[in-house]
Amino acid sequence: MATPRILVFAGSAREASYNKQLARLAAQRIEALGGTPTFVDLRDYPVPLYDGDLEEQQGLPDNVVALRQLLAEHQGLLIASPEYNGFVTPLLVNTIDWLTRPHQGESGLALFQDRQAALVGASPGGLGGLRALNPLRQLLTNIGVTVLPNQLAVGGAGDAFNAQGQLTDDKQRDSLDAICQRLITTLDRLHDE
Repeated sequence: MATPRILVFAGSAREASYNKQLARLAAQRIEALGGTPTFVDLRDYPVPLYDGDLEEQQGLPDNVVALRQLLAEHQGLLIASPEYNGFVTPLLVNTIDWLTRPHQGESGLALFQDRQAALVGASPGGLGGLRALNPLRQLLTNIGVTVLPNQLAVGGAGDAFNAQGQLTDDKQRDSLDAICQRLITTLDRLHDE
């Protein structure tokens, strides 16, 4: 069987985002552990704020169609979620809102059925974005994604990475590896044919 394909992205468009850094690191670890990651920067896929009238008049934006295709090619997701005011970022919610819209006779929710996801987060604060991970877990569960129970919240993110982009804390490194390995193993078992 081919190695599990995992789409990896952060819920931030900011160039110097700690969550983008964490997502890139997770993609490296997934590859090192035997998975096939695809890192996507949502900055490269800008979409307007979801508006049903806009959708009715113009259909899905091209970037949404491109993201739908990417999602369809992957069995798993790993999302690095920032925390804005204790909640999921508007960028991430808006992206998911667009992706769950019907397209060419297919339910948007069909894309998310049978997908497995892992969640991580990073923040300069002490909780590491932890407060955003539970609402994101609920949102993904609502649209049919199975979210793995273990997650990682990296607090003090400004000092959490070394110059090579690696986590400096051994426990956080081990935790990220465990999450990536569990996602790969779960996908292997579910898609073993």
